[in-house]
Amino acid sequence: MALINITATILLLLVASSEGAKILGVLPPGGKSHFYIGAGYMKALAEAVISHSHDVTVISSFPLKNPPSNYHDIELTVEEGEEEYDENMLDNRSSSWFTAPFHMLNILYEMLPAGMCGFVLKHPNVVKLLNSDEKFDVVLVQTFITEALYGFAQHFDAPLITFATLGSSMWTNSLVGTPAPSSHVSHFLLSYTDEMSFWQRFFNTIVTIFDRMYYEWRYLPVQKQLYEAGFPNAKMTFEQQMQNVSLVFVNQHFSLGNPRPLPPNMIEAGGIQIQEAKPLPQDLQRYLDEASDGVIYFCMGSNIKSTHLPEEKRNIFLKVFAKLKQHVLWKFEDETMLNQPSNLMIKAWMPQNDILAHRNVKLFITHGGLLGTTEALYHGKPMVGIPIFGDQPTNIEKAVRGGYAVLLEYDAITEQSLEQAIKTVLNDPSYSRNAELVSERFRDKPMTAKETAVFWTEYVIRHRGASHLRSPAMELSLLQYHLLDVYAVMMAIVMIVVVMNVYIFKKCFLKVFRSSVNKKKKLV
Repeated sequence: MALINITATILLLLVASSEGAKILGVLPPGGKSHFYIGAGYMKALAEAVISHSHDVTVISSFPLKNPPSNYHDIELTVEEGEEEYDENMLDNRSSSWFTAPFHMLNILYEMLPAGMCGFVLKHPNVVKLLNSDEKFDVVLVQTFITEALYGFAQHFDAPLITFATLGSSMWTNSLVGTPAPSSHVSHFLLSYTDEMSFWQRFFNTIVTIFDRMYYEWRYLPVQKQLYEAGFPNAKMTFEQQMQNVSLVFVNQHFSLGNPRPLPPNMIEAGGIQIQEAKPLPQDLQRYLDEASDGVIYFCMGSNIKSTHLPEEKRNIFLKVFAKLKQHVLWKFEDETMLNQPSNLMIKAWMPQNDILAHRNVKLFITHGGLLGTTEALYHGKPMVGIPIFGDQPTNIEKAVRGGYAVLLEYDAITEQSLEQAIKTVLNDPSYSRNAELVSERFRDKPMTAKETAVFWTEYVIRHRGASHLRSPAMELSLLQYHLLDVYAVMMAIVMIVVVMNVYIFKKCFLKVFRSSVNKKKKLV
């Protein structure tokens, strides 16, 4: 009997292993925070239930250390100077709240597309892949100024899944027909929540319309040129490939932000990069364990280096940290910093998720990137937010309204404002309680983000693109989708009715008037 069971198990495993898929992931060069999210998806697929044995190939600039045996890197070597954009982001900020979103859209649409997509499509390792006989069952592409790279799907005759490192935006919504009314869905570059005043709705609508026009008329033609240059023998036109997306993963979850009306092929998988906390290096473990008054963790993310903070700002942080009884961990890229207070430890790199998981961490000082804020909330840590650009102001505004963060504007950083923000969060237990409450909600779901990503990717493979998930909205033009043609006909009908009524009224009035005049003449 035992032998029969063992044989049956082996046969089942052999049958199941035949279901394994060949998967291609495209993670273009850019900030490491974007890569971590994409790598989270790809590792989840490589580490899926062992019986599936997916073979995962990933195009990226950051090869994994000790990857699974079925995870293969196609490395894109980034030349020196490629990261200049990220390093100068503090200098590229707009000082005006009114011009900030337009300034950021200009940077996104003008500076990044040719550099990112052109670099990938011309890279020798990618050209070699495109000229090979490789076959893939599904292609996953990061959605962030990368529309030209969707062509990998048509090239390999595979369904296309995209994943957004941000939450849902116009870039992702247009791929699957997700409704996003400006009345309650704020643009991702605006620090508004779903509850907007009239003037916020007004400005939100202006920015959304401007974004759509810029995107359609100036940005997409550039992406189309890159697509046609990279895939000269494409089986689909650029427009057809844009309309042929099977599924979109978005890095969000309703418990962390605002509920959204999502079609069945837009899946929330926020926090996919989060792993179970691992043991810390000995020096960090001891430093955190011995912090009887708690620990403050300070990190400005991967795109903004703390070494680029002006000396004046840096000294403000050092002076305030020196006054605190808590231990402070600061991700600072130059470990030879002078004048460090005794309660400060700096390191060029820190295992952020593992640090935030430690019981003694009481506060996270952050720039408000979605990666860090998601990890902080997963572990129930309150924040002081110093947003710089992109979606960071929106993320921090949500945190402030949720009662688990204090906003500190970068230009308003002084010793007094910084000390007050830190002490407000540390001394008011409601901030920690609210963060723990959000953590509870975030963790309370039937599947983890990784399990969700694996299930839906395999679902698309099993159902050969899962075209039945496709929204009928994708067949409509912009005029039809927003019912502008219907409203135009309604207006025309109303105008015709009004004109006819006026005409009839004039006819009746003139008839009555002439009859009255004739009667008067007869009396005379």
